[in-house]
Amino acid sequence: QKALKSASVLIVGAGGLGCPCAAYLAAAGVGKIGIVDFDVVEKSNLHRQILHSEAKVGLSKVDSLVIALRQLNSQPEYVRHSTVLESSNALDIIGRYQVVVDASDNAATRYLVNDACVHLGLPLVSGSALRWEGQLTVYGYRGGPCYRCLFPQPPPTSTVTNCSEGGVIGMVPGVIGCMQALEVVKILTGHGDVCSGKLLLYDGADARWRQVALRGKLPNCDACADPSKAPAVRDYAAWCGIGPTNKCSGLNVLPKELRISCQDLRERLLRKEPDSLLLDVRPKYEFEMCHLPGSLNIPLEQLDNELDSLEEKLAKNTEVVVICRRGNNSQLAVEKLRQAWSKKIKVCDVRGGLESWARTVDPEFPTY
Repeated sequence: QKALKSASVLIVGAGGLGCPCAAYLAAAGVGKIGIVDFDVVEKSNLHRQILHSEAKVGLSKVDSLVIALRQLNSQPEYVRHSTVLESSNALDIIGRYQVVVDASDNAATRYLVNDACVHLGLPLVSGSALRWEGQLTVYGYRGGPCYRCLFPQPPPTSTVTNCSEGGVIGMVPGVIGCMQALEVVKILTGHGDVCSGKLLLYDGADARWRQVALRGKLPNCDACADPSKAPAVRDYAAWCGIGPTNKCSGLNVLPKELRISCQDLRERLLRKEPDSLLLDVRPKYEFEMCHLPGSLNIPLEQLDNELDSLEEKLAKNTEVVVICRRGNNSQLAVEKLRQAWSKKIKVCDVRGGLESWARTVDPEFPTY
């Protein structure tokens, strides 16, 4: 208990992972807890960000979380970092703590936090959660690999999904966040086998845990081969193709002439144009929750197998308007259709997707 009271921990992210992790570290009596997050509380996130509430919607997540933690345990020192973590401030903020928890939701922040922790010689407790599944490991602990050892280069932005875009069962980040807190306690107290050099996988749908061994440190790793060097990347947002935030990053893969606004779509629906088909490429379960009248659902991952049957349904001059949740997958679908149909059928997508529809056209349309 003395070790915990004299310890300091930084939690990067005050969302689905950060809330349970912070709560258990505060309850355990960790002496100093810092929280980094630039965002505000949103009602649509409350199913997984359980220390926030409807009464705090619009409030800084950092302020909201500190209020909840003080009610749980007023003794620790809570340090608020209500800012975007970026290369200009990462070393200064992270360098004030003994252990860092990565509870973020995007690649740019993960690389940034990893590089800073390697340079400062700090262990990094990393967790992630998506849909029914979660992962946990500890980087940079007693000779173990760092994040860059496993992922030297960021993945293409079109292949990356986070909780806001892909969805998550709220209890899964709760489970992983609790496990992150447990790893922090093991590191600080020296008790137990720290999850370094191995990856813990949780499947909530099957109630199953698995553990896999990770490869060792890369001899030529850009981060930990020579940790005395400061991180070489200055603009992590540009390097990863996204912003260092927990917001979803909008794709821009189509030219402007192949995109229409929600207002344009509304006018088309009001005119009931017979030669226009509205194609919704969200997963089936999302489509069943809510959809626009007259739309046809073919999930993006099934589109390749449905191209022939879809073309058979189209009149000779039909235009296909593609929509999804946020206007990202719809662009990928448009690219697939244009490649398959060689421009003989007009295809476009709806900017901002159904979330933009709810904001700009129909405030009663469900958001999730």
